[in-house]
Amino acid sequence: MTGAGAGIAAARLVGADGDVPVDTPRLPAREAAQDELSDPMYHEHDPNLLERGLDRFWEWIGDLFAGAAGAAPGGPLGLVVLVLAVVGLSAALWWRLGTPQSPARLPKTLFGSTGLSADGHRTAAAAHADARRWTEAVQERMRALVRSLEDRAVLDPRPGRTADEAAAEAGRLLPAHSGRLRAAARIFDDVTYGGRTADEAAYRALCTLDLDIEAATPLLTTGPAPGAAG
Repeated sequence: MTGAGAGIAAARLVGADGDVPVDTPRLPAREAAQDELSDPMYHEHDPNLLERGLDRFWEWIGDLFAGAAGAAPGGPLGLVVLVLAVVGLSAALWWRLGTPQSPARLPKTLFGSTGLSADGHRTAAAAHADARRWTEAVQERMRALVRSLEDRAVLDPRPGRTADEAAAEAGRLLPAHSGRLRAAARIFDDVTYGGRTADEAAYRALCTLDLDIEAATPLLTTGPAPGAAG
C-alpha cells in the first residue's frame, strides 16, 4: 500500500474530531490481515511437509504413551515396569527356544543318504512289513528295485536320482513294465513327500514288480536315446 493510500485509509478510520472509531469493520480487517500474512516472507522458516509429519508422529507417540501410562497401574512407572517385564520374558523365551527355524525339507531323491544294497533294502522292507509299517515298507522296496537295476548295470548309479527319473529311465529299457514302474514311482512320491499312507496291497504289488523286474531282460541300446541330439 502506498503512502497516499495509507493516508486515505487512516483518514477514513479517524473521525473529524480525531477520535478512533469504536467499531472497525471485521471483514475488511480480516481480508487485509490474510493478504498480509500470505506474503512468502512470513513463511520462510515454516517446517516442511516431512517435519510436520514427524511432529504429528511424535505427538501421537506422546499421546499413546500418556494414555497407556494413565491406564497402567502405578502410572508411568508402572508402564515402564510392565514393558521391562515383557522384554525380559521375550529374551528368556528366545534364549530357551532359540531362533525359530523353518522345517527342513526332505530331498526328493530316491535314496537320500542311505547306502544299502538291494538285498539290504529288501531286508529292511520285510522288517517294516512284519511290523505293518506299510509306508516304510513301500519306500524300502522301491529303493531295492532301483538299486537292483543299478547293480545289474541297467541303470547307471546316480545318487541324486528321483523315483520318477528311475522309473522313466528303466521303462525305456523294460517297456513291458514301464506303466507299473511309473505307478510305483507315484506311490513312492505320494507316501514320501505327499503325506499319504501306504497299505499292504501297495507293498505286495511293489514286491511282485521287483521280482518281475529281477527276471526281465532289458533292451540293448546301440544308439542315442530317443530325443537326444544327433
